[in-house]
Amino acid sequence: MGLSSAMGSFLFLFGLCGLCAGFIQGNCTDYKLQFERVFSVPGDMAMLNSTLVSPDVFNFTTVPYNITWYESDTNQEMSTQTGRILIRGETLWFLNVTLDDDGEYVTIVRTPSQCYRQVTKLVVELPVTGECGRPRTTEQTLTRGVNDKLYCPLKHYIDKLKSYNIITSLVWYKGCDPIMDGQAGKYTYRDTKLMINTVEAQHNSFFTCTLKFTLSGTAGSVSETINAIVSEAYSLVPQVHEPANEIIKAHIGSNFSKRCLVFVPGIGFPFVDITWMVRNKFILKTHPPERVYTSEQRSWRQDAPIKGIWLERLLMFSELKKNDFYINYTCRAQSSRGYPEGYFTLMPADPNIMLPIGTVLGGVMVLFIISVIIYYIFKVDIVLWFRRAFPFLYTNKDLDGKLYDAYVAYPAPCAVGFSNEVETFALNILPQVLENACGYKLFIAGRDCLPGQAIIDSVEESMQASRRLLLLYTASTFTSKRHTTSTSSNNNNISKSSSNNRERKTSDNSSCLSFDVSDELYQDTRQQLECVEAMHRALLEGSFKVILVELEEITPAQLALFPESVRHLRKKQGAVCWWKTLRTRQMWRACSREDQKKSEHNTHLSPSLSPSSRFWKEMRYHMPVKGKRVVYPEKTALLNL
Repeated sequence: MGLSSAMGSFLFLFGLCGLCAGFIQGNCTDYKLQFERVFSVPGDMAMLNSTLVSPDVFNFTTVPYNITWYESDTNQEMSTQTGRILIRGETLWFLNVTLDDDGEYVTIVRTPSQCYRQVTKLVVELPVTGECGRPRTTEQTLTRGVNDKLYCPLKHYIDKLKSYNIITSLVWYKGCDPIMDGQAGKYTYRDTKLMINTVEAQHNSFFTCTLKFTLSGTAGSVSETINAIVSEAYSLVPQVHEPANEIIKAHIGSNFSKRCLVFVPGIGFPFVDITWMVRNKFILKTHPPERVYTSEQRSWRQDAPIKGIWLERLLMFSELKKNDFYINYTCRAQSSRGYPEGYFTLMPADPNIMLPIGTVLGGVMVLFIISVIIYYIFKVDIVLWFRRAFPFLYTNKDLDGKLYDAYVAYPAPCAVGFSNEVETFALNILPQVLENACGYKLFIAGRDCLPGQAIIDSVEESMQASRRLLLLYTASTFTSKRHTTSTSSNNNNISKSSSNNRERKTSDNSSCLSFDVSDELYQDTRQQLECVEAMHRALLEGSFKVILVELEEITPAQLALFPESVRHLRKKQGAVCWWKTLRTRQMWRACSREDQKKSEHNTHLSPSLSPSSRFWKEMRYHMPVKGKRVVYPEKTALLNL
């Protein structure tokens, strides 16, 4: 009777404890069953870790807490058992796993104000008969023909044991055969990795890594099996080609982009991810409107000269700001082979002096071109204004020994090309403007030659006393049949005669006025002599300037009949065209002598007789400059010595 009552009391207390534990667990925040399972076999050690002691759950560094482990089926609190179970905070160790240990285990973490609950599952399986590996395996890939490695999945065990300052040892097996460190030059131990030199087809096998250690006086081990699959596809260490640790300059406010270019040698598509970093932070945005963002990763294959894959990702700035400069931007290629990097430093660009220089030079060039165009269009006006504004820059021609500013040569009466209009222009219009209005002194052959003077002497002496020669001509002056035929036969004789008479005076009785006006030979001789003498001085000696005054419009056919010397001079320096001012014959007749005499009483000249008209400006442009600067012949002679 006493034994029965004692037994009943024990069962009552046990049930009461179970109810209390269930009540307490029911009020805890439940984190359910952990996704990660722990797999083991009988005889091995197994480690169960609770993830409740984490800053994601509560601040375990400042808040006091305690941890209790329970069996899920019985709600019985677990405690350390020598040689069987070891509890160290959030870690539950099974030192010698049995099939009865298979099940779920509950972790309860209590703080002064909270309670947290989590379930961890341990799966105990029997090894496959006749095999040395574990029934649960992980797959890892080896690349054939290259040096590769296998990773032992027990790193979390090693890290935990290191925190206890416990020495561990790791042994690798291929199938059931142990692998020695450095065995046959094929295998090398390195931390938790097994390095394999030149992977071959025979490495397509099961490898097991076994961790041996002693915990709480109990020696034990934990093992994991790896199913190694040899693949023909491979990838080597990525090579970062861009950026190449360089300095790049850019302008503030501009948009900017820089690519990261990576080459991965190998066969097949590698698992390599390109990322951009700044100040050890990843740039993850891949689209605007972010100011700093990256593009999507792009790839393309290369077959020669080395097989591999090119990868590219752009770093882009929609607008550069001051805080973007003096910073390193790093591109990292993340792969199982390593993490090669390349970077560039962004610096502000130097001021672009080429743009203002180019603008200035361009402006100067445009200004120069415009100035040249304006000068050629208004050259006559500019030169005349300059002469008028700065006469002291030009030499006073009155001291050069010349008597006339210009010798006027024109077809005389009865000569070839003579007309009343030509005579009117030579004897009336020309002196009225150039002499009366402009102050020039002219020698006109039909007006100023002395009686009794020989033709050759008259022409030669008058030309020597003149600074210019005004050669007036019309379309018929050089194109008459008689003139053109006689010019070729008499030209040499006249030139020779002119040369001989420079040394002596002719005793010929023919004088400037001793011939009758109707004597055509005299007039033609004078006209030819003037032309030959003028061309000789202008073209051969270069001592005389001839001004061609074109009184009528000349057609190309008429011009072809002109003497070669006249055509050459006309092509070289051009002609002053009176016919542009007076295009019709009626305008010629309006300039008769009677009209000219009447106009002398007017204060304003007509447009054709005004010195400011275009024709007379061109005439003044070619005429000698009336300067004020005095040149002393004695000093000039001394300077010439």
